[in-house]
Amino acid sequence: MNKKIGFIGLGQMGRWMALNLCLNDFDLIVFDRSKEAMDFLTDKKVKKATSPAEVASHADWIFLSLPNSGTIEEVVFGPEGVIHGSGSDRILIDLGTSCYIWTREFADRLKKDRIYFSDAPVTGMTDRAKSASLTIMFGGEQKIFEKFKPVFEKLGTEVIHMGGVGNGQLSKMLNNVLYNVNIAALAEVLPMAVKLGLDPEKAARVINTGSGQSFASRVFIPNILDNRFDQAYSLDNAYKDMANVCDISSREKIPIPVVQAAVSTYKMALNFGFGAEDKGAMIKVFEKLLDVEFRKKEG
Repeated sequence: MNKKIGFIGLGQMGRWMALNLCLNDFDLIVFDRSKEAMDFLTDKKVKKATSPAEVASHADWIFLSLPNSGTIEEVVFGPEGVIHGSGSDRILIDLGTSCYIWTREFADRLKKDRIYFSDAPVTGMTDRAKSASLTIMFGGEQKIFEKFKPVFEKLGTEVIHMGGVGNGQLSKMLNNVLYNVNIAALAEVLPMAVKLGLDPEKAARVINTGSGQSFASRVFIPNILDNRFDQAYSLDNAYKDMANVCDISSREKIPIPVVQAAVSTYKMALNFGFGAEDKGAMIKVFEKLLDVEFRKKEG
C-alpha cells in the first residue's frame, strides 16, 4: 500500500491504533496538540506534523481519533485545520464516538470541498486497542470500505460494514447504551446487597459466576471493590451516548423506558460531581442514599 496515512488524535485509544499502524509499516504522519501524546511515538518511524493542515498536505487518507464532534469541527475547519491543507479528494475516517445525526450532516457539508467523510468507531477499550483486536463498525460507501479494510484489519479482528455514513456511529451508540444500562443496574443493586447484609466480595463472586454476570460486571465490580474509579472513560466524556440516544428517541418517537431510567442514574452521578470518574462511579449515588459502601473489607 503506497498511500500516505494521516492520524490525528493520539489519546487513550488513538495512540495505540497509530502505534499498530507504525508496527505494520504504514507510511504515517501524525498530529496531536499534546506534546506528551506526540512523544509517545518518538522512537517510531513516523513523521510528526505541526498542525492538521500539515497532515492534510501530506496524506490522502486521514484517521481522526478525537473525543467529540466539536473537536472534529475544529480540526477540520479551524485556523490550521484539514481544510487548509493542500491536495484534494481526501478521505477522512472518524474512529471516535460522535453523534449519528451530526455525522450524516457533516459528511454532506464536506462533499463540496471534495472531502469524503466516513465513520468507523471502535469498541473494545484500551487493552484491545493495544492488541489490535478491536471491533470496528464502518459507515460509508462500499468502495471506501474495501479500500480501508486492509488498514482496519491491522487495528481490529472484527471489521463490519454497517451501511451508509452514520451507521457505524449508530451501532456504537447502541452498544454503549446497553453497556451503560448494565452499569446503572449494578449501581442500584450492589449497594442494596450491602444494605441488606450481604458481604460485598461474596456477592461479587455470585454475580460474576452466575447468570447475572455481564461484561460490565466483570470490568467494574473488581474495580469498585478496590475503590478504583479511574480505570476507564470518564462519565463526563461518556455521557454523549446517553444524550444522543435520547435525542434520537425524541425525534423518532421511539419509547426507551429502561434506557431513560439509566439516563436518570447517569444524570444523578454527574450532578453529584462524579463526572471526572469512570462509569463505575454511578454506584456512589446509591451508596450515598443508602449510607453503605460496596468495597473490600480492610485487613
